[in-house]
Amino acid sequence: MERIIKAGRHLFLTAAASILVTVMSAAQATTDDKAQASFDHIKQVKAGVLNIGYAEVGPVNGETVILLHGWPYDIHSYTEVSAILAAKGYRVLVPYLRGYGTTRFLDDHAERNGQQSALAVDVIDFMNALKIDKAIVGGFDWGARTANIVAALWPERVKALVSVSGYLIGSQQANKAPLSPQAELSWWYQFYFATRRGQKGYEANRREFAKLIWETASPKWNFTDAAFAQSAAAFDNPDHVAIVINNYRWRLGLTKGEARYDALEKKLAAAPAITVPTVTLEGDANGAPHPDPANYATRFTGRYVHHTLTGGIGHNLPQEAPKAFADAIIEAAGFTR
Repeated sequence: MERIIKAGRHLFLTAAASILVTVMSAAQATTDDKAQASFDHIKQVKAGVLNIGYAEVGPVNGETVILLHGWPYDIHSYTEVSAILAAKGYRVLVPYLRGYGTTRFLDDHAERNGQQSALAVDVIDFMNALKIDKAIVGGFDWGARTANIVAALWPERVKALVSVSGYLIGSQQANKAPLSPQAELSWWYQFYFATRRGQKGYEANRREFAKLIWETASPKWNFTDAAFAQSAAAFDNPDHVAIVINNYRWRLGLTKGEARYDALEKKLAAAPAITVPTVTLEGDANGAPHPDPANYATRFTGRYVHHTLTGGIGHNLPQEAPKAFADAIIEAAGFTR
């Protein structure tokens, strides 16, 4: 009898272990599938100086949301956010910024300019090309700065704003002021890009470079190799390195930018207030340089609220906390109703 009981117990434990492995494997597969979720189709539209590649999800007659990615990321930061918003009836547009994915310059000889106002004009051109009068705009990193500028300079085109890390509008003049050594250290890549060595290094190692930024900017985010590879494909754009290098050199005043944007940069240098309804977000584990929320709250003079997310959320907040970002879009939209 004792032998039978032991044998039965062994069979039970073996079966239980098998079930546990199956469940864990299924859960991992679900996680991997989620990480590799992609947009079904990339559209193209000629807008301003670019042929912009973009994803579109949700009903065409829904309230329009434009989501802007950062560096070194791409539109897949918003796959889950877009799905959530589309299910709520929003029309979601996620364009590749200049120098990313399928976005290309219409003129082969056009200056590969990455200055802040140029990216903002791209958004206005994108809206004009698609005949979008007004939209909710959201972003993080470069995308947040671009969304800030669109809201500040063209408030009539922005229904509401969601900005990760708040107010990010800068100027060459403001960037002349040195920071503390510790703060300067966090901008190491900016100084690296200021050199010819840095430009050549980024060209040769753009994937390795991007992965390092992902790891340091979001130290608690356990992204998969598949998720990284999916976004890294966007860096194969032939203009990517030139745009990135120009962007960071422009910030330090090492390149002038284009004269066509001088008037816009003059307005931005005055740190204009943002008057549209705004929700700002921050992650509690953001390892990238970012301002303290208390330091930018007064820059938003319309209806405004800030949320700091806990649980190890890093720099790529939309991809790390998609529901929270989607909720912020819905919250911001509600401010206008």
